[in-house]
Amino acid sequence: MNTIRAIQRLNKRELEAGINPEGSWHTDYRDTAFIYVGDLPFDLSEGDIITIFSQYGEPVWIKLARDKETGKSRGFCWLKYEDQRSTDLAVDNLGGAQVLGRTLRVDHARYKPRDDEDMRDNTMGDVVEEEPEKKRRRRGASETETETESEEERPLLKEELELRKLIRELDDDDPMKGALVKRKREEAESAVAKYEKARRKEKERARRHDRRRDRSKDRRRDKSKDREYRPRSRSRDSDSGHRDRSSDRNDRRRNRSRDRYEYPRNRSKDRSERRRSSSRDRYNDRRHRDRD
Repeated sequence: MNTIRAIQRLNKRELEAGINPEGSWHTDYRDTAFIYVGDLPFDLSEGDIITIFSQYGEPVWIKLARDKETGKSRGFCWLKYEDQRSTDLAVDNLGGAQVLGRTLRVDHARYKPRDDEDMRDNTMGDVVEEEPEKKRRRRGASETETETESEEERPLLKEELELRKLIRELDDDDPMKGALVKRKREEAESAVAKYEKARRKEKERARRHDRRRDRSKDRRRDKSKDREYRPRSRSRDSDSGHRDRSSDRNDRRRNRSRDRYEYPRNRSKDRSERRRSSSRDRYNDRRHRDRD
């Protein structure tokens, strides 16, 4: 309560003296956009507090102190505005305001976050850290691994090293620094794009090679299985009737040779038979003529 009265006395004195904003006591806190809010009703949630304080600016972060065991509110919080000037309005207008029977205590604060504390905008709900795989999926399936790799996973290119050296060596007062850095940054981005394109082509070539090698392995495996499960060749006189290719080939060769040697003999035999039959027929005709 003493803090609230002290702030109100300061504000009243400045109004009576007609002090401009540059000479106000608020200028001591131009380096922070945080405020501390105490004596909050225990039934208020983060959303309720944001609703109350958003009438003087846009809150971008809030931390309501809660009991570790029960999770209930402890009645104070820290809130950060997007614009530092909103803190002046909140301190002057909401300090000493009555909310659900309790008097709010609002003052400037220099909040020091912990090393592991997330300071992103949580006014729309708790910020949940996404897993790397979900982040990659959210960026889109068209994005490749080369596009998402960091500088630690690939060597720095010549253009990138030159850009760093240029930024480090050029004086901030040099009027040409902006143009030179912009030109060198464009060269570095172009070089990185070419490097990533070459990496993508190399990976695609390696994947095609792996696919061809896998297909050849599958073909060899299929051939080995065929040889393994092929039935054994059996003899010509086997009861099962299976004959191997070599025996069929030998039979065809023997048949061709037999036909080649038997065909002339058969033809001569037929010719001799035709001669005998013709002579027999002439003889019989002659006998019949003589008898008549």
